[in-house]
Amino acid sequence: MRKALRWLLALTVFIGTLSTAAGAATAAGSEPTDIKDRLLSIPGMSLVQEKPYPGYRYFVLNYTQPVDHRHPDRGTFQQRITVLHKDVSRPTVFYTSGYNVSTTPSRREPTQIVDGNQVSLEYRFFTPSRPDPADWSKLDIWQAASDQHRVYEALKPVYSANWLATGGSKGGMTATYYERFYPRDMDGVVAYVAPNDVVNDEDSAYDRFFARVGTKECRDRLNAVQREALVRREPLEKRYAQYAADNGYTFTTIGGLDRAYEAVVLDYVWGFWQYSLLKDCDTVPAHAATATDDEIWNSVDTISGFSAYTDQGLETYTPYYYQAGTQLGAPTIHFPAIEGKLIRYGYQPPRNFVPRSIPMRFQPQAMRDVDSWVRHHAAHMLFVYGQNDPWGSERFRPGKGARDSYVLTAPGMNHGANVAGLVPDQKALATARILTWAGLSPATVAQAKPLARYDARLDVRDVEREPALRP
Repeated sequence: MRKALRWLLALTVFIGTLSTAAGAATAAGSEPTDIKDRLLSIPGMSLVQEKPYPGYRYFVLNYTQPVDHRHPDRGTFQQRITVLHKDVSRPTVFYTSGYNVSTTPSRREPTQIVDGNQVSLEYRFFTPSRPDPADWSKLDIWQAASDQHRVYEALKPVYSANWLATGGSKGGMTATYYERFYPRDMDGVVAYVAPNDVVNDEDSAYDRFFARVGTKECRDRLNAVQREALVRREPLEKRYAQYAADNGYTFTTIGGLDRAYEAVVLDYVWGFWQYSLLKDCDTVPAHAATATDDEIWNSVDTISGFSAYTDQGLETYTPYYYQAGTQLGAPTIHFPAIEGKLIRYGYQPPRNFVPRSIPMRFQPQAMRDVDSWVRHHAAHMLFVYGQNDPWGSERFRPGKGARDSYVLTAPGMNHGANVAGLVPDQKALATARILTWAGLSPATVAQAKPLARYDARLDVRDVEREPALRP
């Protein structure tokens, strides 16, 4: 009888084992294998559209995020992301511009270098990734870093190889802040032309930059055009008023056309060096005093953009100006080549570019905290700057406590500086470190060359054209 019971028990366990194995096999078989299905199986992920691109799958997606990561029960919003899918076995580059995300397939430089996947994230509060109603107090660098952390956690099971964070300008700042708050997520960070305004009220580095950048001939040309635009304020403001009327532009946020006009003119020299190269000085009127009004207007409009400080021009960038006035800081420079009587407002603070209905209070400790962390704890971080980019005047500088981190400067380059523009030995160093952080083989690292062939449509290297004074 006991033998029969033991045999029956053994048979029951055996059948149970078979059932469990069969169930596991069935469950495994039911897991999606197509990348679109795998992405859409992630809780909170939904498809906006898929766009074809040779050699890739490209998806525009929405991901459900909490408005407040400290209190995730207090509402959610849809944050837009894109995925440029190469292969789940390849490294993944996590890119953000710090602004809106483009829904056109593109590939950032580290993605080309490692021949990997790319996940791109729209920064919170840039439409359509804005909570409704918008509680602007939830727009800060920690909340944004927490957005990235949740996206990474959601996608890491799909893309299990190494991850690198990257971004240019405000995107480079964003990648750095993400690393500061979630240093265990990424295997490396490549931050391009990232400003680091540690002390908001101390901006003498910018004045020193403008006193020596380029050549004296070029500086004199630019200063003369900028001054002449203020000398001719009355006739050019009449033209500005007509321009605004023709295009339906208004000036409520900044407080009037006169303020907007001066803001555009005072951006002129900065905007030139941000977007142009020394050789482009030939496009600047050589004799401002005798130039026509059209020549002065067209030069300023081409470089600074007369639409920048209209309500319509400011609206898209309200989240940036809000952050500049609450945490990031904003530069203030002087104009020694222009008589004081010609300048009525000077560089205006971010508060002037955000609707008064949105409260703002500056937090000076935010950037000091990040700067201290980079100096003492940075690991596997690469900062790339352009020699002639004004935003590089105040930059990140890893200190003695940092490990395997670098600051490199591309000679003669502007706000579009990249690894490709570095001198050969630094280019090889930067490329090798990126490949190493991506977890690629020593033989691949030793070659220190981008793994993917250049694609003129995907690998756009031009500076993103935004009005000056926005990084």
